[in-house]
Amino acid sequence: MSGIAWLQRTDPPAALPPTSRALTEANGLLAVGGALTPEWLIHAYRRGVFPWYSAEQPILWWAPDPRAVLLPAEFHVSRSLARSIRRRGYETRINTAFGEVIAACAGPRRGTPGTWITRDMHEAYVLLHRRGLAHSFETWRDGRLVGGMYGVGLGRVFFGESMFSRETDASKVALARLVGECVTRNVPLIDCQMPSPHLARLGSRNIPRWDFEARLAELVDSRVPVWQERHA
Repeated sequence: MSGIAWLQRTDPPAALPPTSRALTEANGLLAVGGALTPEWLIHAYRRGVFPWYSAEQPILWWAPDPRAVLLPAEFHVSRSLARSIRRRGYETRINTAFGEVIAACAGPRRGTPGTWITRDMHEAYVLLHRRGLAHSFETWRDGRLVGGMYGVGLGRVFFGESMFSRETDASKVALARLVGECVTRNVPLIDCQMPSPHLARLGSRNIPRWDFEARLAELVDSRVPVWQERHA
């Protein structure tokens, strides 16, 4: 990790280096250390930087190039997802079980030993949720939480963090609710962070980091508090 900035917990959020210093191998790795306070997280997201690390690692900050984003108008609803939305008896809610959603996202997954959602990460995003900045989109069936996702809303951008599913298409149904809310609230950008084939099938595209940061500069500083209210 030569050339990577090593940060102290006592450093101010402004100690995060410019994203131009991010590595190309270990695509987007920008800095190590720092803190997960709301101030750090808000500063990082505004600049297109997010934390991602496993339990045995220090905090790692990332700004990958290219960046995966989903434009709400380009969300792809497959036939099977459309059937799930219509016929499986799913109900979607917002912010009624944030702690449960993030705990479920941290649960074990097939082929993945461990989780990057550590206890510190969990607590950090719960604090953001209490400030009205982190939100959960939930899929329920027969009174049970069966899928969902969470992320951070700043200005007219939603930064997706993680999702989980316990029944067929349940996480995608939650994503469809998020997309619908973005359309209603005039939020034109959903950050998906790292490119993946799964996201591409849902309609995500990869854009250069400079393009992503230019969009943030326009959208994140919006004074319209489109994500502040909470509702089911």
